[in-house]
Amino acid sequence: MALRARALYDFRSENPGEISLREHEVLSLCSEQDIEGWLEGVNSRGDRGLFPASYVQVIRAPAAEPPPPARYANVPVGGFEPLPPPASFKPAAQQPPPEPFPAPPAGYPFPPYGGSYQPSQGSDDDWDDDWDDSSTVADEPGALGSSYPDYEAAGGAPGRYRLSTRSEPSLGSRGGGHPPGHPPPPGGGGAAKSSATVSRNLNRFSTFVKSGGEAFVLGEAAGFVKDGDKLCVVLGPRGPEWQENPYPFQCSIEDPTKQTKFKGMKSYIAYKLVPSHTGQQVHRRYKHFDWLYGRLAEKFPVISVPHLPEKQATGRFEEDFISKRRKGLAWWMDHMCSHPVLAQCDAFQHFLTCPSTDEKAWKQGKRKAEKDEMVGANFFLTISVPTGPGASLDLQEVESQVDGFKAFTKKMDESALQLNHTANEFARKQVTGFKKEYQKVGHSFKCLSQAFELDQQAFSAGLNQAIAFTAEAYDAIGDLFADQPRQDLDPVMDLLALYQGHLANFPDIIHVQKGALTKVKESKRHVEEGKMELQKAEGIQERCNIISFATLAEINHFHKIRVRDFKSQMQHFLQQQILFFQKVTQKLEEALHKYDSV
Repeated sequence: MALRARALYDFRSENPGEISLREHEVLSLCSEQDIEGWLEGVNSRGDRGLFPASYVQVIRAPAAEPPPPARYANVPVGGFEPLPPPASFKPAAQQPPPEPFPAPPAGYPFPPYGGSYQPSQGSDDDWDDDWDDSSTVADEPGALGSSYPDYEAAGGAPGRYRLSTRSEPSLGSRGGGHPPGHPPPPGGGGAAKSSATVSRNLNRFSTFVKSGGEAFVLGEAAGFVKDGDKLCVVLGPRGPEWQENPYPFQCSIEDPTKQTKFKGMKSYIAYKLVPSHTGQQVHRRYKHFDWLYGRLAEKFPVISVPHLPEKQATGRFEEDFISKRRKGLAWWMDHMCSHPVLAQCDAFQHFLTCPSTDEKAWKQGKRKAEKDEMVGANFFLTISVPTGPGASLDLQEVESQVDGFKAFTKKMDESALQLNHTANEFARKQVTGFKKEYQKVGHSFKCLSQAFELDQQAFSAGLNQAIAFTAEAYDAIGDLFADQPRQDLDPVMDLLALYQGHLANFPDIIHVQKGALTKVKESKRHVEEGKMELQKAEGIQERCNIISFATLAEINHFHKIRVRDFKSQMQHFLQQQILFFQKVTQKLEEALHKYDSV
């Protein structure tokens, strides 16, 4: 039995890889399995490509010829979907192998986040030992992606507001849905059989698509937003800014200790966290930090969630590594507490306040965070932006600002990489080369002193002692050089590592904003051509405006903390440099005074 379908409506292809349909036309299907609402097949003119599944009705009848081989038949439901085929199709045997998914931009030390976060797999902190994984988000009622019919029937709840960007046109007597990004099938209302719409991105791996930004801009988001979920953008002296946290706080990370479980069979490092707004200490392992990072990176597509210090499978109980990781986590925590949005996130507050000994409460909070409904396209519903006269953004100016910031981040990333390399090389020279050279000088002075002692003259004893002291001074100066990078260069490199993580995040954030701006330009073009209603285009622009406000607010926050951090770190660096050379000068002065009595 060959798979065939009959076209219910006319469909005009608008993108490469699509084919046009004529009403009542019979098509051969490559597979009955649709991919995100699209089917692949061959029309009566021999064109092969994709078309909306809702525009056809599958018929099962013998066909004279077998259907063409299915290109996407091996794609599992809910799995990754391939890129749509090019406009010109070749027989399956002649198709070139698909190109691999593009790698992250060169120069970024961390992989950019986007879409669904996958925790890193390694031996660090025994990831599978005490997590409650008996149920998944998909198994639970009310999980992400669920609908709200029962809630609506009950009339909602106080403090929750149903926000929707969906347009639900009537499909007339023929009924049925229509694929996003294409006009609804013509109904009984005398509508035109084809009207222009803003097309969807064919690259489903795009961050703009995976983040939910495209679905939001095209008006497909709907959900209930609680008062506590609202993220407010306000107009400040530098433009859009995140509304400040009314109850700012800090959190220290202290006393990393090695602990064991299962009667000593497993070991791990626990860090003591003391949030200033509670004063109650909790203990967290690295895997808890990693889980939190994953939740936040997935939830906030237009916010730069700072990267964690890298994992390490071996040597993770060594003192130097534990100290370095604690400093990295301290920087990470400072940036989390400093961000007006991240600091107030429920998952972060659960991480900071849930008692370490209450395993049940921890798992309940963990499940709640994993079932958060305000993610993806719904996340953008939570963003509240200024309204009224003077509150709208000029999209050309927004584009110019974002392009300027993109150029800035590229240059900053290059400079950070260069400075990190230079500082690392200079620190290496101090620890090895400078120490060795100064101690070589000291050894030479010591040999001279020992030679002078052979004269056995009383009047030269003072000189011999002074030269010996000079040798000791140079030996001590060598040790000072070896210890100094811990005081000044290492903190600079820790800060650079944190900011390189931020810089790796921004290409995805900018991509979401650029994608929204592209949809606005396309909708304006359709309005000018008389192919789209002005009201629909204004809705797209309004939703793009929300993403632009959030993006500019995040850019302003980045600049604010960048100035704060680099000012503080450069002051610390120079202060430590001054103290270092004062110690060197003190050693030399002490040696000099030994010659006064000779």
